[in-house]
Amino acid sequence: MAVLAESGSNPDVGLLYDINGLAKDAPHWFDRVMEFVGEYGLLVAMVLLVLWCWWSVRRRGGEDAASSVAALVWAPLAAGLAVLVNVPIRGFVERPRPFVDHRGLDVLVSGKTDFSFVSDHATLTMALGVGLFVAHRRFGLAGIGLALLEGFCRVYMGVHYPTDVVGGFALGTAVALLLSPLAMALLTPLTKAVERSPRAAWLIRARTSPDERDNPLLPGARKPARSEKDLAA
Repeated sequence: MAVLAESGSNPDVGLLYDINGLAKDAPHWFDRVMEFVGEYGLLVAMVLLVLWCWWSVRRRGGEDAASSVAALVWAPLAAGLAVLVNVPIRGFVERPRPFVDHRGLDVLVSGKTDFSFVSDHATLTMALGVGLFVAHRRFGLAGIGLALLEGFCRVYMGVHYPTDVVGGFALGTAVALLLSPLAMALLTPLTKAVERSPRAAWLIRARTSPDERDNPLLPGARKPARSEKDLAA
């Protein structure tokens, strides 16, 4: 992989220079914004998106609340597992950072001394995005969009090749999807047990009011109309 990266005719390197070249033409303040967004901002945004999805799912309730929350629990677990899988991959490939082999890059973040393939940030965000998609399609699409933006930022910052990012996307997606059936089989009984707990049920669904407990309705069902006697009164 490193040998290919040293070749000036490699499209991977050409795309790296094209995207990173945008940083040279951008104002200094914009580069600082991209540095923060690419290093920390989008990771924080992904965490907030997961929490927002959890809040939405528990407020909606319904029979599938426990399984939806189980999928949300799997999302960060998948991200963490994908990063662990990446540790031996990085050690096996041993691809240097792009600024080690290539001159003229505008590197926005200093102190990166580890290997480049695959990108941890791309792996984390895509695993979270795909995990969100399993739980809730709309939130998942937003999460995948944030992951794609994260990948662009890592190349823009000059700390990863485009193929580092693509590899991270592939790794995060594979872990989140391939292990999802096993994770759901293990996590769903746990979230259903939490749902039955008097003290912890609020983690799965919002507390119901006394009127809702006395007159339970299925989600989306219409309230019964008042009788003619009530109308006459």
